[in-house]
Amino acid sequence: MVKETGYYDILGVKPNATPDEIKKAYRKMALKYHPDKNPEDPEKFKHISQAYEVLSDAKKRETYDKGGEEAIKGGGAGGGFDFHSPMDIFDMFFGGGGRSRQRGPQKGKDVIHQLRVSLEDLYNGTTRKLSLKKKVICAKCDGKGGKEGAVEKCSNCKGTGMQVHIRQLGPGMVQQMQSVCSECSGKGEQINPKLRCKTCLGKKVVDDHKILEVHVDKGMKDGENIAFHVRHRNNGMKCVPNMTKKP
Repeated sequence: MVKETGYYDILGVKPNATPDEIKKAYRKMALKYHPDKNPEDPEKFKHISQAYEVLSDAKKRETYDKGGEEAIKGGGAGGGFDFHSPMDIFDMFFGGGGRSRQRGPQKGKDVIHQLRVSLEDLYNGTTRKLSLKKKVICAKCDGKGGKEGAVEKCSNCKGTGMQVHIRQLGPGMVQQMQSVCSECSGKGEQINPKLRCKTCLGKKVVDDHKILEVHVDKGMKDGENIAFHVRHRNNGMKCVPNMTKKP
């Protein structure tokens, strides 16, 4: 008998699931709820990663089966375990080797802006200006959020990004609830206020604003796309128009 089934329920497997069944379940759930496909609920992917990290490790799984999340996160006899980054687990599982081994810049999502022009503009051609705002890595702290040693593990959630609350319902009856850590907002880390970057205020990114000149060629059709490639630099971003129009 296991004390809790929360992690098993997240992956959709039974408490007696084999390691292969847990791997298959994680693969399916991780691909479905990856932040790139499910940006509205990033916490779901984080919970899936935590569940897999515990259940795929024999020692952690045994500790969880005996004492539940409280034991895993430091409240029980297990002494607590440190969790890895959800993306590192995903990369290692799918052969990426972790974010530290990735090479080259990562491609962001395409941003689509609608530009309203008249029929006359499509016939004769015109040039319009478009304001573009995008998050870029802070050049002042190089995306670290502060000086060396500024980033610290959240002492409230011990780096997990989650809090476990236990409420007494009656004699011998307790209710356990899990919520996003209020101190670090689920990030699992905090920035020391004394070492925090004054430019990005510890957020690691800043807003970069650009004005693009969009050239509408003669004879273009309604719904036709003009693509711009954004190249990131230390001091901001550079937008380069793609001369190939996409229908």
